[in-house]
Amino acid sequence: MRPPMKPLKALDDALAELLAQAAPLPGTDTVTTFDADGRVLAQDCVSALQVPPQDNSSMDGYAVRCADVAAAGVVLPVSQRIPAGSAGASLQPGTAARIFTGAPVPAGADAILMQEDCEALAAADGLGSVRINAVPQVGQWIRSAGEDITRGAVVLAAGTRLTPAELGLAASIGLHQLQVARRPRVALFSTGDELVMPGEVPPEQMRPGAIYNSNRFFLRAMLLRLGCEVTDFGIVPDRRDATIAALRDASAAHDLILTSGGVSVGEEDHIKPAVETLGTLDLWQIAMKPGKPFAYGQIPREEGAAHFMGLPGNPVSSFLTFALLVRPFVLRLQGVLDVAPQSIAARADFVWPRADKRREFLRVRHNAAGGLDLFNNQSSGVLTSAAWGDGVVDNPAGQTIAAGDTVQYIAFSELLA
Repeated sequence: MRPPMKPLKALDDALAELLAQAAPLPGTDTVTTFDADGRVLAQDCVSALQVPPQDNSSMDGYAVRCADVAAAGVVLPVSQRIPAGSAGASLQPGTAARIFTGAPVPAGADAILMQEDCEALAAADGLGSVRINAVPQVGQWIRSAGEDITRGAVVLAAGTRLTPAELGLAASIGLHQLQVARRPRVALFSTGDELVMPGEVPPEQMRPGAIYNSNRFFLRAMLLRLGCEVTDFGIVPDRRDATIAALRDASAAHDLILTSGGVSVGEEDHIKPAVETLGTLDLWQIAMKPGKPFAYGQIPREEGAAHFMGLPGNPVSSFLTFALLVRPFVLRLQGVLDVAPQSIAARADFVWPRADKRREFLRVRHNAAGGLDLFNNQSSGVLTSAAWGDGVVDNPAGQTIAAGDTVQYIAFSELLA
């Protein structure tokens, strides 16, 4: 007699339980700012200066005193020329200074006139003069000292995942090295005697029941995008002793062991008893579609324990459970606090008449009219839907969708970055 089925676990509850186990990993790395893209800051970046360091011009033009230009047509002698990277002298009353973008505004000047509003007048000697054809306002085209960053400000907080913009910001306050969280070490393997690696057997020679191992490729790529160091343990045979040996080897030097396949309840699914031989495991049935079976456990080692996560074998199920459960967990291991993907409201240009008791993630993509089209086959084994789409509709349990309805859309760029 089979044991009674456990109730389905809500996706949000499953994620909360996982994140409660995801203590940031010990240790940090010091890397150059050039090499820090995608890494996670381990300490605050505090500015030792203000940016910009002094008032500077945001235009090529002329620095003036507004009191000297009461009306258009005034002609002022040009007393100095100030390129970027040099400092000018104080601006004397009744004169103008030729100035270029980024150059410090000379003391005494309170406005910049862009050169399109001025007419340079040649002279036999000196810098000539300039006719001002517009009346300036105090402060125009001047970037104030410290308007971007003030001295002592926390410019980037610990836990920030660095992007090109953050790298530029760190460089703007003079940081050439950054303290970042160390990379999670992840062991990856697949289970299943039906799996074959591309390149080992040509398609025309595949034995009946065999399939190519696609999960291994997208899971490795997703882990690398998250900054992980990945060790590929290959395909483990559907034998308990082989599964136990692979888990024991993987747990010794890795923070996380990630598998796909073998987390169902059939006789050939050996993950649960194998992990329980070495440590602890919870086998969950999650109320999401696709992606119902999921396993989490821990395997003790000399220092602490290695986390274990088992994903379903169907490729779209594996893809989405990684994106929605493993990705936030891996980010939290690196100290990232905000790990939730952002959804936006969008218009459905399709009909979904079949409500499901599970929360559904429907593969869609934007069309030329700004709405969302639905891939015609939403099966958990159809990986074409993920390659075709640009995101998913997060559809609540029990919800049908009519054309024109507003739905919640999560871009793959949110789930794969």
